[in-house]
Amino acid sequence: MDKLITQEIEELVSTGEKLVADASISDSGLGHKRVQELASITARGGQLIARLYGSDSHCFQTFKAATKVEYFNSMHSNCYDHVASVVGIFKAVEHDIKSGMLANFRSLIQAEVFADFLDMAEHLLRETYKDAAAVLLGAVLEDSLRKVADANGVSILNSKGKPLTIDPLNTALAKKGVYNALVQKQITSWANLRNDAAHGHFDKYDSAQVQQMLLFVQNFCANHLK
Repeated sequence: MDKLITQEIEELVSTGEKLVADASISDSGLGHKRVQELASITARGGQLIARLYGSDSHCFQTFKAATKVEYFNSMHSNCYDHVASVVGIFKAVEHDIKSGMLANFRSLIQAEVFADFLDMAEHLLRETYKDAAAVLLGAVLEDSLRKVADANGVSILNSKGKPLTIDPLNTALAKKGVYNALVQKQITSWANLRNDAAHGHFDKYDSAQVQQMLLFVQNFCANHLK
């Protein structure tokens, strides 16, 4: 997927730069086929930016503003700055992708989402809803393991193409040396607690254990989701 995204942004930049270069030396304006090229890279680029950054992001809003000019389809020697602006945005996206900044940005957003869920679990625990907190913490732990596995080249799917659950992910990560046997045993223990909560075996654990689970998941996310 990363290769496809990189290839797509490279094509958008290349096509856009050719349009800018041709427009800069055209007195009569570029024809309808070149306008179609502009429409194509604009649609593709807008879709890509929205998916990568979100429709509310500064990058997407800047892109929208650059494409809203009334004369957008006009391209000639006195009118091509708007196309150059769009290409500039594409180049910024290309830089983010190739430098790894986009991946870092995603990690930050991901960390914020997990932090919100952990805060929610902590609130549930304070309000004596230990069972709901345990289920939520289990979900955060499982998704965290998938992210850690993906970052370390460990498959997150089984032979049938379905997402792996906590136990096989935990085994694979420990086997690869991402963390030690002690952490593996702790994760197994918390996975069992989550399963008890999910299946209604509420008498098999208490609030103090869920509090310990919360602390473990907080530390695990802090240490491994970077």
